[in-house]
Amino acid sequence: MNIRRAYEIAFVGLKPGIHEFSYVIDDKFFEHYGEQDFRNCHSNIKLELDKNNGFLMLKFDIGGVLDTSCDRCGNTLQLQLWDEFRIVVKMVEEPDLMNAIEEDPDIYYISPTESHLNVGDWIYEFINLSIPMHKICSDEEFGGPKCNKEVLEKLRRMENEAVKQTNPVWKGLEQFKIPPAAGEK
Repeated sequence: MNIRRAYEIAFVGLKPGIHEFSYVIDDKFFEHYGEQDFRNCHSNIKLELDKNNGFLMLKFDIGGVLDTSCDRCGNTLQLQLWDEFRIVVKMVEEPDLMNAIEEDPDIYYISPTESHLNVGDWIYEFINLSIPMHKICSDEEFGGPKCNKEVLEKLRRMENEAVKQTNPVWKGLEQFKIPPAAGEK
């Protein structure tokens, strides 16, 4: 079976109301999307689909763990995934046009003749959005046994050198500084 088909929901056959789906995501899921900046992903996705006349409401609960590199020391860092996302899927006559002009990323349009909804791309997007932009060891772990001491020491030396150096490009700009008007500080 095509792995992409595992994320298709045949919503036409569903009765109106809430339906639950669950997905277990690992590194194999991401092969289709190319190289990622994380590994050893073990994520559980709970999808709640609320079918209504003319639209679907999707609620994704993201949970799990993955390994990535600490932005500060470069060592492996295990991150907890936890997030929640909602999408409203509306059925309209011209879905391509509506998707092109829609500014709200939480609204998506499909044709009323559609019978399946592929949620794989949303799962990919939401897992990536669950990863913090700045991935660093917690303050309690900083400098601890899991941190790369060599990298941290090199960063300290580089920071000290940067403070000592002044850039000659900015030298002389003080003469162009406008003095404050009378009464201003």
